[in-house]
Amino acid sequence: MVVPSVVNIAKIQPIATKIGLMRSLSIRLVWLCAAATLLPGAVRLRAAQADAEKRNAAQKSKPKQAAPSKTAGAQPKQAEQEKAPTPDEELQEAIDSAGNDRVALVRNLEGFLKKYPEAQQRGRLYRALVEACLQLRDNARAIEYAERIVALSPDDMSITLLAIQLLERGGDEAGLRRATSYASRVLEFIERGSEEKSPKISKEQWEAERNRDRVSVLLLRGRLYLKLHDAAKARGDFEAGYALSPNAEAAEKLGEIAELNKELLQAIQEYARAFALGDGGKGAAERRTVRQKLGNVWRLAHGTDDGLGEYILRTYDEINAVAAGAHPAVARNSGVKDPFEFTLRRVPEGPPLSLASEKGKVLVVNFWATWCGPCRALEPVFERVAAGFGGDRDVTFLAADCDEDESLVGPYLAEVKPRTTVVFADGLDRAFAVNSFPTVLVIDRGGRIVYRAEGFGEDSFEDALRGAIHGALSGTEVGLVDE
Repeated sequence: MVVPSVVNIAKIQPIATKIGLMRSLSIRLVWLCAAATLLPGAVRLRAAQADAEKRNAAQKSKPKQAAPSKTAGAQPKQAEQEKAPTPDEELQEAIDSAGNDRVALVRNLEGFLKKYPEAQQRGRLYRALVEACLQLRDNARAIEYAERIVALSPDDMSITLLAIQLLERGGDEAGLRRATSYASRVLEFIERGSEEKSPKISKEQWEAERNRDRVSVLLLRGRLYLKLHDAAKARGDFEAGYALSPNAEAAEKLGEIAELNKELLQAIQEYARAFALGDGGKGAAERRTVRQKLGNVWRLAHGTDDGLGEYILRTYDEINAVAAGAHPAVARNSGVKDPFEFTLRRVPEGPPLSLASEKGKVLVVNFWATWCGPCRALEPVFERVAAGFGGDRDVTFLAADCDEDESLVGPYLAEVKPRTTVVFADGLDRAFAVNSFPTVLVIDRGGRIVYRAEGFGEDSFEDALRGAIHGALSGTEVGLVDE
């Protein structure tokens, strides 16, 4: 998760959210907090006003008396003088009189703080001023009050990260240097592990989140160093961030630094990594930019585009091999040879499916993956065939997902909404040597493969599969079909 460079007050900082530090900067909440703090003063003011009205009414109802002497009347007149409002009452009036006008709110709160610079509520008032100034696009003032909060609450990482973002946008050298200092403070905070682990997550998950936080802040500080033209320190942060978790941003920045230093081969390697790690969906524009940078340095180094495509594919395979080594997949059903001894996990949830319970039936398995276009095209056809055998308890249809990244499966199923039973392959693809998708198998009652179709030929598939199932039920064998 990369700390964004554009401030979004509704979502000040992704990393702050991850480490549990985000606090709401809603002006309405600030007003509520201020109102809660000021309530006793406001009540006193209203009570005093009510008492005054009662006294005036009582005075009017009394018969007129002779005017008292100057000496006798001096003391009552002093007592009846209106009391000066308290600071709490003044603040309440400043907030109420601004209404929904942010300009007036800023003016009123600044006036109050000028009169009461050490006010007990100043932390909340600074937060209100930060948001109001951002809404007014007054970044200079927003930076000023954000840094005041940092000075008051140095362990408030959410506002510290906001201050860093604002200073990064400001771009002046002094501000950027303060921002790097704040970023170092956030890293120290993460290293201290000041946030206790939530009982709802495992220690491994907690450590993984802390690791992502480290990466995000290292990338942020590296960007700041680049803007300060300190390439050596920037490179150090980007290399540390990439070592913790290979990511496209760190690789791209390392490529830029290498290119500036005329280290073309190093630049090629880093840009290729950035391209391979890039998100082709959300970051399509950024990925195109990386591709252009990579092509440029490749031509500078080799004089031609020849060999670039092969180099990109090789880099992609290397990165995925490293990732697989760092997060090895669990070898489920390891050593099991008889398909009917496999136990498969249902998707997205449900009790495991033991194929032993399907022994003696005809088993029809569609091996697929979320990224496979022909698999998606096959799905409705497979479901029609399954529906045709819906009343036959001697046939079981399974859609076995073979994705390496199982997190992709849930969203895919939410979109496609298949009606057949979906399971993870859990090694069944390995047992049947499935190397391409889709692959559809029909296994007879004795566990023999009587039909195998690899690929999807729309014209012939449905009839061929239906015939293979009828053949398996009747004992007639079919054969391998390569679509």
